[in-house]
Amino acid sequence: MSYQTVPGPVEGPLADNERLKRESNFLRGTIEQDLRDPLTGGFNGDNFQLIRFHGMYQQDDRDIRAERAQQKLEPLHNVMLRARMPGGIITPTQWLAIDAFARDHTLYGSIRLTTRQTFQFHGVLKPNIKLMHQTLNQYGIDSIATAGDVNRNVLCTSNPVESKLHQEAYEWAKAISEHLLPKTRAYAEIWLDGEKLGPDEEPILGSTYLPRKFKTTVVIPPHNDIDVHANDLNFVAIAENGELVGFNVLVGGGLAMTHGEKETFPRKADDFGFIPKEHTLAVAAAVVTTQRDWGNRVNRKNAKTKYTLERVGVEAFKAEVEKRAGVKFADSRPYEFTSRGDRFGWVEGIDGKHHLTLFIENGRILDFPDKPIKTGLAEIAKVHKGDFRMTANQNLIIAGVPARSKKKIEELALKYGLLAPVSRQREDSMACVALPTCPLAMAEAERFLPAFVTQIEGVLAKHGIPDESIIFRVTGCPNGCGRAMLAEIGLVGKAPGRYNFHIGGNLAGTRIPRMYRENITEPQILAEIDTLVGRWANEREAGEGFGDFVIRAGIVKPVIDSARDFYE
Repeated sequence: MSYQTVPGPVEGPLADNERLKRESNFLRGTIEQDLRDPLTGGFNGDNFQLIRFHGMYQQDDRDIRAERAQQKLEPLHNVMLRARMPGGIITPTQWLAIDAFARDHTLYGSIRLTTRQTFQFHGVLKPNIKLMHQTLNQYGIDSIATAGDVNRNVLCTSNPVESKLHQEAYEWAKAISEHLLPKTRAYAEIWLDGEKLGPDEEPILGSTYLPRKFKTTVVIPPHNDIDVHANDLNFVAIAENGELVGFNVLVGGGLAMTHGEKETFPRKADDFGFIPKEHTLAVAAAVVTTQRDWGNRVNRKNAKTKYTLERVGVEAFKAEVEKRAGVKFADSRPYEFTSRGDRFGWVEGIDGKHHLTLFIENGRILDFPDKPIKTGLAEIAKVHKGDFRMTANQNLIIAGVPARSKKKIEELALKYGLLAPVSRQREDSMACVALPTCPLAMAEAERFLPAFVTQIEGVLAKHGIPDESIIFRVTGCPNGCGRAMLAEIGLVGKAPGRYNFHIGGNLAGTRIPRMYRENITEPQILAEIDTLVGRWANEREAGEGFGDFVIRAGIVKPVIDSARDFYE
């Protein structure tokens, strides 16, 4: 790929989203008028897109779409809301509030934990939307900038072990989130009946916001539990003697692509170097404003930070960030990722408090016939004095439990099926939220995953390795929310029940898997896994993970530079 001679924006007719943002009056549009329109359950025209900047997507239930059309009814329009929860920390009081709202005012009655360390409400009808925002606001929660062309929910390593370091990292995640938030009063005016306080200014995001969505993380090695290479901007915590001294800054990761378009591809982030922690906000703003000014506003499929880096060159982008931040990157400090999943069960922090990580399959918090987990978590929230931490792998940590309360929390977790035994393979498997609540999920990743993991467990047992596991991820479409492009086995939805089959990622989450078979069915995928696992069980070296084995055995070539070799 040849670099731009002079780094800067892409010239050409702007994408329609740019018009929409420019004409929106700082994200207001005519949302308020739409809310009062009783003739439709949805939002019209530009507002369909604008509500995303307020943390919502308009959806309908695809399962009943045909039936409603037959009855000459419009689709059952409703919204999904994604909350802003930097670092995924939520108090028991807040949890009880969202539990009650999900029960009383959503079509599905569930809370969904996402792969971005927050929760979603699904199935909120138009008359309840304002109530939803006002209820959340009452408990100190909002959904500003959790969707749309802005910096999304900021992730932070959630396994609370080295407590002091984790606490400081979380504070930085929160500070970055606040610093990069839209400053427009649109959210407060529309949803919270706030006053109009004069002209709006967006000093960081600008009046037309970012060219495309933007994702930021704070991560504490050796745990890569937030998958740095899935994100535009990452701050890798560097500690000395247990004290946070600064961050290595990684820019330009991202997993989304478009089927059939080879100019789109997943990409790993580049390490720009080390900064002392006091420069964190300045560097964050400089990366965002550089992408704001240089990102592609002509072609949205080529608008993410990763493509900007490929177009202008890493060094030019880095130099511009240094100029804007008034900071020079030092050489990167050494760090290593050795794990990235959640550690289930109890761990004790250095402050003597205990933390219980619970496995929540697909992040779906609902009362199931054999496992009333939604009720169970509400019961725990009524007695718990610490906080909850939503992980980037759709699980939940009951954090900050004093030793005297440990027995009570464990008893409740057991009673409601929250500690039911699961295999390592199930713990290491994940899917995007998927259908019926995401209209893009062509292959229904959420419904597919539980039964398919059972089949993988059977394959592992068949080959005599029932206690081993493979990082297995499924995403219903190529947008990549299930982070399949960092898995040892990653499936990407092509059509209902059909997936592209990728292999060759690694345990640390630092290698992109290569497509091995295209557009194959569930039985075909299982047959391939059976063959490959059989070889892995018999031919692997000591301690060799599945992804490393398929590379060493020459079954697939490693992806080294995805912009050039992902489609080889």
